[in-house]
Amino acid sequence: MPESKQEPARTRTYGWQDPRGSASKIGEMSGLEFLRAIAAGKLPSPPIAQTLGFTLSEVSEGLAVFRVEPQEFHYNPIGVVHGGLAATLLDSCMACAIQSTLPRGRAYTTLELKVNLTRAITASTGLLRCEGRVIHAGKQVGTAEGRITDAQGRLYAHGTTTCMVFEVKG
Repeated sequence: MPESKQEPARTRTYGWQDPRGSASKIGEMSGLEFLRAIAAGKLPSPPIAQTLGFTLSEVSEGLAVFRVEPQEFHYNPIGVVHGGLAATLLDSCMACAIQSTLPRGRAYTTLELKVNLTRAITASTGLLRCEGRVIHAGKQVGTAEGRITDAQGRLYAHGTTTCMVFEVKG
């Protein structure tokens, strides 16, 4: 069997800040204030955003928008962006949409996540907009829907989530 030549490994270096500093602020701010502080750079973005290269670009009550430029380091073994990127982006935008409705002293965690992938994402897809909108914001449960689209409005993935809302003990 002939030997295959492997190309030199590509590398990627990135940094993040300790997420415990931001997490400690949840009980001191409303969800919207907390997310706006991240979007403005007053609080660091979470490590997962640094790892995957996405940013919170817009937030208002009931809405959270993230943006990402798909890259080769997002690829799976078959040569397209791994579905986990879309799942993570949808989880983030939908859950943060719910978080944006929470008063001070309340937090959330994802209970259920449904993702539908509608077309392949590649490094040539260009900038993606990941928009989450609240469907229901209750005292104990929140639901939201999300969409991932490109600059031309083409849909790449959509989903729904259910989050449990709870009191943060300080």
